[in-house]
Amino acid sequence: MKTLDQLTFDNRFARLGEAFASEILPEPIEQPRLVVVSESAMALLDLDPGEAQRAEFAELFAGHKLWAEAEPRAMVYSGHQFGGYTPRLGDGRGLLLGEVLNDAGEHWDLHLKGAGMTPYSRMGDGRAVLRSSIREFLASEHLHALGIPSSRALCVTGSSTPVWREKQESAAMVLRLAPSHVRFGHFEYFYYTRQHEHLKTLGEHVLASHFPHCLEQDEPWLAMLREVIERTALMIAHWQAYGFCHGVMNTDNMSILGITFDYGPYAFLDDFDANHICNHSDDTGRYSFTNQVPIAHWNLAALAQALTPQVEVEALRASLDLFLPLYQAHYLDLMRKRLGFSSAQEDDETLIQRLLQLMQAGQATDYTLFFRRLGEQAPAEALKVVRDDFVDLAGFDVWGRDYLARCEQEGGEQAERQTRMHAVNPKYILRNYLAQQAIEAAEQGDYGPVRELHSVLSRPFDEQPGMERYAERPPHWGKHLQISCSS
Repeated sequence: MKTLDQLTFDNRFARLGEAFASEILPEPIEQPRLVVVSESAMALLDLDPGEAQRAEFAELFAGHKLWAEAEPRAMVYSGHQFGGYTPRLGDGRGLLLGEVLNDAGEHWDLHLKGAGMTPYSRMGDGRAVLRSSIREFLASEHLHALGIPSSRALCVTGSSTPVWREKQESAAMVLRLAPSHVRFGHFEYFYYTRQHEHLKTLGEHVLASHFPHCLEQDEPWLAMLREVIERTALMIAHWQAYGFCHGVMNTDNMSILGITFDYGPYAFLDDFDANHICNHSDDTGRYSFTNQVPIAHWNLAALAQALTPQVEVEALRASLDLFLPLYQAHYLDLMRKRLGFSSAQEDDETLIQRLLQLMQAGQATDYTLFFRRLGEQAPAEALKVVRDDFVDLAGFDVWGRDYLARCEQEGGEQAERQTRMHAVNPKYILRNYLAQQAIEAAEQGDYGPVRELHSVLSRPFDEQPGMERYAERPPHWGKHLQISCSS
């Protein structure tokens, strides 16, 4: 394991030049203090967990100090925001400090959010607040623990620096990790500004750094797009299967690696509602839960448009046609596992859709607890337990009989079924009210609740004696929290 001063930097993106990012230093926050840290994220950098106890840890990740080898850059990109194109966005409050090369040969971006103003801050102050930083940290690490492709979060650093949003709050920073922070919007920026040579340079960088196997294909750019499509389909399938709502699926928030990042007004479904809108700024419901699949397809089409200087249009169209079949295959596979099936049957899709329709009809079924409880006991007994959460009891009974018949086809012992189902159906999920309680304590200087919540959510499938309160259904007020993009 390494100390903070033993990290190896290899800043590949910085070497692309000034057309791709602006050199700028982070603006320190006052009296930096460590709020919460992820030891598993530290391990990606080969960092000894004990390093988090050093004063230098908070100072480095709050912009007070920099590694000599770091080369901070604010990346430039554009994007479609709520369907409308914005010509220039960029890291308005984020900085790519540099890329760390670990002992396994992996590159990890150190991306600091809340680092102060950049040339892309527009009317903003470049800061992030404590509540949004905690939310992003918890989401990044929890999605990873669930097996959902995601960026990671190393730590949150709090401060006494005041910032104004709807009210005065305190500034904070979250250090994000990902193999790359290149977005669909990076390609759009160089396409729409007609900087096609820079577009070519960007694509070659992404291919060499993240898709080197595609270079062996006759058409590397097309091969890369097809892999981006498949990775995105897999990510969205996980979102839908586990009830995750991103909230702001702009193209500048879509990773070229098909991982979840740029967490804002996200939410996991409590009671199932396919039309749930987690972002109160989304007046039209463009990014509602049910729309995440078509919006992902739309965003991929926007990326494909930006690749037209390098790839024939017909080939791009044919590649985009792969998205929905890939998504459906991944989604069905995940949902079969959640229902306890280890094999595929022809009527499984219909069985799944009927279940979701019954949930939608009453909007009283806790989406996470339903699947967990379904695996707790033998199917017939489990159905009696979950039945009371449905409004259409007659309809649920019909579905239950078909589910029992499907389970009988599956065969096997209940102990093995429970083990299999509990391995994919979390007991603990990141509910908005749990995050809000931890945030309120942290804003009063008590970081114990957020650290405990992070610890619980890092093992979402495990029984954790003494932590059962984190697995309870939310109170009524906890289901109706208003979350916005403001950070």
